[in-house]
Amino acid sequence: MRLLLDTCAFLWIVAGSGKMSARARVACADPDNELFLSAVSAWEIALKNSAGKLPLPEPPVRYVPSERIRHGIEPLPLDEEATLHLSKLPALHRDPFDRMLICQAIAHGLEIVTPDPAIAQYPVRTLW
Repeated sequence: MRLLLDTCAFLWIVAGSGKMSARARVACADPDNELFLSAVSAWEIALKNSAGKLPLPEPPVRYVPSERIRHGIEPLPLDEEATLHLSKLPALHRDPFDRMLICQAIAHGLEIVTPDPAIAQYPVRTLW
């Protein structure tokens, strides 16, 4: 499987949190699955950290790439093809970061690892 991590899923993986479902935890630990972290999630982490809403042990510029690499998670750049899917999405979910993750999943054939039931309303595969 090719799995796109929701921002919270990435943060829970790197923190070793028990907040992930057993199904998501097993899928993310399976070496046969490819894990991706979107540039959109890195942007969200940086914004929340600078606003004081997400404390991190080091600045996001070091934390995100080092944790991504340490956990074998590939980067997923935001490209034009994915962004253009936005105009096709119904306004079911207001979070702009999640909407872009949905677009990326659609454009690149990825399944989103997320606990957010609003994402499952879109024509995208989710895993939790």
